[in-house]
Amino acid sequence: MRKLLVVIDMQKDFVDGALGTKEAVSIIPNVIEKIKSYDKKDVFFTRDTHQANYMQTQEGKNLPVEHCIEGTEGWEIDANIRPLSEGTTIVDKPTFGSTKLARMIKDIADKEDIEIELVGLCTDICVVSNALMLKATMPEVSISVDASCCAGVTPDKHGAALETMRSCQIYVKND
Repeated sequence: MRKLLVVIDMQKDFVDGALGTKEAVSIIPNVIEKIKSYDKKDVFFTRDTHQANYMQTQEGKNLPVEHCIEGTEGWEIDANIRPLSEGTTIVDKPTFGSTKLARMIKDIADKEDIEIELVGLCTDICVVSNALMLKATMPEVSISVDASCCAGVTPDKHGAALETMRSCQIYVKND
């Protein structure tokens, strides 16, 4: 059984930048250890990727905080984690969930048995979106999220997202 790790949006703007939180900063050591426990060929990073016109987009109108603008420091993977992203697959995504990521992992699942584990930011937006997209794409694949390697916009929203994932048969570890 091949085990894949999906590291969601561990970018400066979500850790300690424009939308950062103390909870996001606090999970960095756990995320580093988790990534180190996987073979690089089995690790997928996502990067929230917006353009200069962000404020004119649907997301920008609903979350009017510029963040993860492609090419900026805030868009980069957190400096503590960035060295671990070398040699892995990085998927830039323009919105919460990545259809490209789901297709890439489905291609692997079509050839071999896999399990998927997710970690990252923010539990209640991009982590839950990708977890549900992966589950909808591959309903028979075991999917888990490590709660100790995730942080939400707020602790309450983190908990609510974990409950949503549990309800959708995504295994929640270390809650």
